[in-house]
Amino acid sequence: MPVNLSAPNPQDLHPVAGVQLGIAMAGVRKANRRDLTVITLAPGSSVAGVFTKNRFCAAPVQICREHLAAGPAKRAIVINTGNANAGTGDDGLVRARSVCLALAKALEIAPEEILPFSTGVIMETLPSDRIQAGLPAALADARADNWAVAAEAIMTTDTLPKAASRQVTIGGRTVTVTGISKGAGMIRPNMATMLGFVATDAAIDPALLQPLVTEAANLSFNRITIDGDTSTNDSFVLIATHQAGNDTITALDSAEGRALRDAVVAVSQQLAQAIVRDGEGATKFIAVTIEGGRTEAECLQAAYAIAHSPLVKTAFFASDPNLGRILAAVGYAGIDDLDQTLIDLHLDDVHVVHQGGRRPEYREEDGQRVMKQAEITIRVGLNRGDAQATVWTCDLSHDYVTINADYRS
Repeated sequence: MPVNLSAPNPQDLHPVAGVQLGIAMAGVRKANRRDLTVITLAPGSSVAGVFTKNRFCAAPVQICREHLAAGPAKRAIVINTGNANAGTGDDGLVRARSVCLALAKALEIAPEEILPFSTGVIMETLPSDRIQAGLPAALADARADNWAVAAEAIMTTDTLPKAASRQVTIGGRTVTVTGISKGAGMIRPNMATMLGFVATDAAIDPALLQPLVTEAANLSFNRITIDGDTSTNDSFVLIATHQAGNDTITALDSAEGRALRDAVVAVSQQLAQAIVRDGEGATKFIAVTIEGGRTEAECLQAAYAIAHSPLVKTAFFASDPNLGRILAAVGYAGIDDLDQTLIDLHLDDVHVVHQGGRRPEYREEDGQRVMKQAEITIRVGLNRGDAQATVWTCDLSHDYVTINADYRS
């Protein structure tokens, strides 16, 4: 069951001027399932993105990078679930390009103005003929208020759709930021088995979109981990339609730039945390905060070591305060000159370890009380500097094994 997560209310998802979403049942893997989404963008829209660092990346990721290298001006996005089109060689590229060509013909635009995305089973042939046959229905369904349905249509092993929306005032104009994401397994830093699409109608210099989407990813999707696996298809894109009527934002460090940045980061973090809350088999949502590091990088090293540890994660599933596992993970995180005699450990408000040793006042029943909660914060103090960082993860349950053992069933 998802951890304190519910399906989004469609009325809470603000339409973004210049964006329409259409959904269809193409039968990519299963019949009678929404599995094809087309997002059309008004002329003049711009897109930037970040993608998986897995060197064995999927065909659509390769094509997206190629199309974005030609410039940020884009007119459409096409997404299929049920098939990742990864590990498919040249044939996968040909099939993904054929989908772009078919959509380009229908919209009377260039194929390079389209970004393709796929998610699902790896190393199976993409049924591009079915996807192409489903495009007319998806285009006929295009509406500005279709965000909630689109969030459902991009799901794979997700149990709930994921969407978020914010509105802020910039230059006296209302600016909207709305997004959707999917993902529940193969989730680790440098993206995850996830797709994320965030759109804004803010007028912004297109050259600022890439640094903005990179920062947003680094503060959200690159701070989550479920199982330590990095997917072949991870993608997160930021769309700007420039239709809000505000004066064009020309600097991210301006007041207007900061306001937009905060809204984009907030939506991205909500979407990223929703993925962890819906992690395969998850019963606990865990924030891992490392404080007092010399650099943010070493704080992240320690946080990821804890968040990736199967021993830590299974202890949290069992509500077993076997907290030496956390200290062990910090110790092997790769901070070569770490002084263990400086380390503090808290579980929420319970102070467990001081100066590298168990506090005499600590009682195991206090640790167990916290570990039985659905949401938990692990806080480790390295006490060697002023840097800090937080990552989000979940526990590791029996259901995780069951879900992944039956993934192709």
